[in-house]
Amino acid sequence: MNAHPHQAHPALVLFALSVGAFAIGTTEFAAMSLLPFFARDLGIDAPTAGHAISAYALGVVAGAPVIAAFGARLPRRTLLIGLMAMFALANGLSALSPSYHWMLLFRFLSGVPHGAYFGVAALVAASLVPIEKRAQAIARMFAGLTVATIIGVPVANWMGQALGWRWGFGVVAVLAIATVALVAIYAPRDRGDPKASPMRELTALQRPQVWLTLLTGAIGFGGLFAVYTYVASTMIEVTHVSEAYVPLVLAIFGVGMTLGNLASAWLADRALNRTVIGIMLWSAASLALFPLMAGNVWTLGLVIFMIGLGGGLGTPLQARLMDVAGDAQTLAAALHHSAFNVANALGPWLGGLSIAAGHGLVSTGWIGSGLALGGLAVFLVAIMLQRRAAPMIAAPAE
Repeated sequence: MNAHPHQAHPALVLFALSVGAFAIGTTEFAAMSLLPFFARDLGIDAPTAGHAISAYALGVVAGAPVIAAFGARLPRRTLLIGLMAMFALANGLSALSPSYHWMLLFRFLSGVPHGAYFGVAALVAASLVPIEKRAQAIARMFAGLTVATIIGVPVANWMGQALGWRWGFGVVAVLAIATVALVAIYAPRDRGDPKASPMRELTALQRPQVWLTLLTGAIGFGGLFAVYTYVASTMIEVTHVSEAYVPLVLAIFGVGMTLGNLASAWLADRALNRTVIGIMLWSAASLALFPLMAGNVWTLGLVIFMIGLGGGLGTPLQARLMDVAGDAQTLAAALHHSAFNVANALGPWLGGLSIAAGHGLVSTGWIGSGLALGGLAVFLVAIMLQRRAAPMIAAPAE
């Protein structure tokens, strides 16, 4: 459905939505780099402080389906404003955490609106343009998250070092408040869907294609996180470069992810399934090259850029969920981000097991490549079942 003439220009709506994505991307990735600072201040060791990262991911996984199911009847503009207001409050409270246990609670609450915001924002973005351009519209909204890995994360980390870790969370709260204002001004006013209900949204869970698409992301995207989580340690212990190079290489990853996001969206609007297959083959190959290229800082930078390009998987999978979810669009779109946070937990966990077993830091590349191929296998099964189940119905773009 196209935007009505009296509504704000789609570019302004997408900008407003992308500021929220920038805020979420900043806190999701920067929390990892701020971990040593809040661990020291709260009197806990690093592994214990890592539970705050897990608490955020748990909030995403738990919050996305609940909010999407019970908020589906609300106008999307109203829901987006409420979600960002909650995100602002929870991050502001994170910045004021007096103890470790309060920090855990506030990080969990910060994660709760994450998946639902991205899910609803993706639906709004897609509604602004003709269907043949929806993946590109979703990608422009998602660009806020990928740009956060280039700009937001380094800035939050710098603020954490220069001014104290609490500022790293405080600036995210300010960004979230700005998003509330921008969405209130620019987002199209809609009346909501009076026919929506938790039960209708839950019908998405009865569709095998929804589960298979979610599983594709949960497994296939895990490979990227397996390498990303340990890239700083790899640079110091394997590449033998100064810690000062770490933010630069992470920014190179962010540039790759941003370009991959935009390119994959352009391709997905033309051939959705082939784009997903191509990205996962690319990811499997680039992750397999990581162990061979990690010894030199120049080749490491190149392979990290290549791995970042594989981060464009999210937008095509989001578009595919819109195709297979039927009437349960809000829940399916939100669950997409729950699946990616499962990947965010699965990849580092398997990578950590490989390192602990004595296979070395670069073995995360082999683990990642295996996960990418696993996700590809699930996706190929999904396509095969879809063709077998509905030979009379035109499938989504090949």
